[in-house]
Amino acid sequence: MNAAINKVSVYLRMIKFPHSIFALPFAFTSALIAASGIPDLRQIVWIVIAMVGARSGAMGLNRIIDRKIDSANPRTEGREIPRGAISVFAAVLFVVVSFVFLVLAAYMLNPLCLKLSPIAIAVLILYSYTKRFTWMSHFVLGLSISAAPLGAWIAVKGSFDIEIIPLVIAVIFWLAGFDVLYALQDIDFDKKYGLYSIPKRFGISRSIYLSRIFHVTSFLLLVVNGMIFKLDGLYWTGMILTAGLFLYEHSLIKVDDLRKLDIAFFNMNGYISVTVFIFTLMDYII
Repeated sequence: MNAAINKVSVYLRMIKFPHSIFALPFAFTSALIAASGIPDLRQIVWIVIAMVGARSGAMGLNRIIDRKIDSANPRTEGREIPRGAISVFAAVLFVVVSFVFLVLAAYMLNPLCLKLSPIAIAVLILYSYTKRFTWMSHFVLGLSISAAPLGAWIAVKGSFDIEIIPLVIAVIFWLAGFDVLYALQDIDFDKKYGLYSIPKRFGISRSIYLSRIFHVTSFLLLVVNGMIFKLDGLYWTGMILTAGLFLYEHSLIKVDDLRKLDIAFFNMNGYISVTVFIFTLMDYII
């Protein structure tokens, strides 16, 4: 029993399962808006399965594709595949099973979700290669994560509708903004290994500035989202708190001091997505 638990924990560490908190709240936010309240339980269950399958498959695939890069980077050489805790074959099997669950969930939701699932998988695959040829890889990652709110909307509505686009683009800029900050810690390795990123292309100071621009853009789009769907006071209270979290996140990062990077990356961005969801939820149920 303990062996099985330990094995599961190894796989969860490989895909950084706690980081699921980044995208799930935005998927739930979109589902709430699409349903003008709480969706039915069946939809919620299959949205969660689709999200977990997509993210698990994407992270597993990224670890497989980047295994040589990870083994060469002192920051990542202890990851599960480079240190031999998970074999490449086992990781490939894990990815296949994860994507099967994604497609199954799409099938159970509605025909449009099923038709679009191959495109979602293709974008997830593409991201793992983009840092080899473009510093825009942060936006490709944002595009893959933005499938969460877009997919949840389609799961509930059964259609693609333009009014959800501001929330989708807000997620792209939100993710790109904090991924740029996260990439600051690998700027020297990226230069040495020939990888592409905004920090490598523009330097630390300009990258921090660009991250701030991305997050201002994300916040403004969240405001537009509230206006489009005529959300009320509790949503706007959440927007005030979200603005405060963005400001605090960027106060932690300075050109000559990146020691609080992990707090800015994980804690603050988790708080931001959860805050948007909670106050959207309260706006609909209170």
